[in-house]
Amino acid sequence: MTGTLFAISDLHVAYPENRKVVDELRPDSPEDWLIVAGDVSERFGEIEWVLATLRERYAKVIWSPGNHELWTPKDDPVQLRGEERYRALVELCRRLDVLTPEDPYAVWHGGPGGPVTVAPLFLLYDYTFRPEGTADKAEALAAAYAAGVVCTDEMMLHPDPYPSLDAWCEARIEETERLLARRDPALPTVLVNHYPLVREPTRILRYPEFALWCGTERTADWHLRYDAAAMIYGHLHIPRVTWSDGVRFEEVSLGYPREWGPRGGPHRPRRVLREEER
Repeated sequence: MTGTLFAISDLHVAYPENRKVVDELRPDSPEDWLIVAGDVSERFGEIEWVLATLRERYAKVIWSPGNHELWTPKDDPVQLRGEERYRALVELCRRLDVLTPEDPYAVWHGGPGGPVTVAPLFLLYDYTFRPEGTADKAEALAAAYAAGVVCTDEMMLHPDPYPSLDAWCEARIEETERLLARRDPALPTVLVNHYPLVREPTRILRYPEFALWCGTERTADWHLRYDAAAMIYGHLHIPRVTWSDGVRFEEVSLGYPREWGPRGGPHRPRRVLREEER
């Protein structure tokens, strides 16, 4: 059987129901790859368990960090913050043989849809997905606080050693552009990021102010610049497909039990490439 490239995100295994979902995940073929697009858990021990478990089952596992992995909860024995925490997560993944945004991009040769370069990204956000009528970051944040819609990142995600999360985002964009420039330009890409690279998927948020914590306008053309066959993301907990310039953007999040329960149960990882779209 030919392997398949799958993706899932927002496993949030602090919830026992979600931990059970992960415990029951199995590939269809020993040759299947799995993309994990962030928000495995907030705690190092749980992140290690999930990624180790999945790596034992899938031929390759590729991880991009979400905001929750970068939180520093007071009850986590690992109290690293910011860049230091991210680098420790990268080292954890390397011990487990899980690919990260810091590793050379893998090329998927399987079917359908291969070969493609699978590029996991770590970009954060810079508060440019602003509510209408707000002119800058300060005004946008004030509007969000006034509406009572504030991401927990503001308390739990520390940008150390950068002065702000948007400064860290800028550094990540510049570094990621350098990494993407080294890919094989003859191959299309599958771009993987916890946040959507374009703003359009955030337009249906129940609380539009939350879009501030969902990406950056600076990546709005990356699906064209980097010849994306598909863009995989999570974070919004609204699993669906949208299209931008003919490129499929797929939200692959599992989400919280209160979200997937009414949908009829948890979904399996999504197939990333479809022959009819190439």
